[in-house]
Amino acid sequence: MLLFRPGMRVARPLVHPCTFVLPVGAGLWHKHGDMGQWQRKKREKPRYTSESLEELALRYVGRYATSQGKLISYLNRKVRERGFDGDGSAVIDRLVRKFVERGYVDDASFAAMKARDLAARGYGERRLGATLYAARIGDDDGEEARQIAAEQRITAALAYARRRRFGPFALEKVSDRKIFERQMAAMLRAGHPPELSRRILGLPPGSEPDAEALSDY
Repeated sequence: MLLFRPGMRVARPLVHPCTFVLPVGAGLWHKHGDMGQWQRKKREKPRYTSESLEELALRYVGRYATSQGKLISYLNRKVRERGFDGDGSAVIDRLVRKFVERGYVDDASFAAMKARDLAARGYGERRLGATLYAARIGDDDGEEARQIAAEQRITAALAYARRRRFGPFALEKVSDRKIFERQMAAMLRAGHPPELSRRILGLPPGSEPDAEALSDY
């Protein structure tokens, strides 16, 4: 521990005579100008061209399963961020049509995949409808997906109840009305019909759900 006594002289830190402090906001200068400004300009990315936009779209569809609507939204967002040399909307429309013709983008297959995935995770028909709407899937392309969701609606509702430990999968019977209402709201948010949800929540804990009996709801 360093102790100071009255009258003790404290050595001052050595500072090079050429040392100087830049004011806040000032930048270093080079023979070519402000270095900060030069670095900022260097980081700016070039505007998209037809070729670079197609490369971007190919990378996107190669990495993600997507729909025409989602691909259009993605490319439009990228063009807004960096700009485009020409009519970006027309080029995007041509790109998406080309990808559809080549089979890179298939709205019907995308919708069916989403239906199976949502059902396996315990989500119902209404949740699928919201997903298809967000992906801009048309009625014809979404027909198979809606059929899959309808066929798996009981399985999906039971899967959600099992995951949340509701109804027959609970540890004990719910007697508190507020808890029951919260569980009911959760089932509805997951996209399940009210009557089916109420029936599943009313099953006693530990009972074996009868899918055939639940199909009437």
